[in-house]
Amino acid sequence: MNQMILKFPARSENEVFARNAVAAFALTLEPSLSELSDVKTAVSEAVTNCIVHGYRGREGWITVRCRTDGNLFTVEVIDEGRGIADIEQALEPFFTTQPSEERSGMGFTIMQTFMTDLQVRSKENEGTTVTMTKQFGTGQADVG
Repeated sequence: MNQMILKFPARSENEVFARNAVAAFALTLEPSLSELSDVKTAVSEAVTNCIVHGYRGREGWITVRCRTDGNLFTVEVIDEGRGIADIEQALEPFFTTQPSEERSGMGFTIMQTFMTDLQVRSKENEGTTVTMTKQFGTGQADVG
């Protein structure tokens, strides 16, 4: 098993850093390009959710924890922001708390689609932890 922890300010310019750092860490498992792209997309969505919904323009920190265990890759994206009042509702496709800002409400749906598993833990006014796993080497060959 190997692990990594990142902590950075909840600023939109750090989303690219987070997804690329996580992808670089995941390379030790020799993922396909498709699997690596899936992880990068899911991490981008999770970090963006922290910035847009967790902190809503306020300053704060995002912590990203990654670990590898065999071919299983786990990433946690953690904020200490507003939290989610109703996780079940938040996981519904197209649900958004900010329709006026033209948010699609598809962040969690995208994470679920691209990762093997998704779990969300949250407490109002204490923050949210999104835990995603990806099983690498599922036999999906890259087309190219």
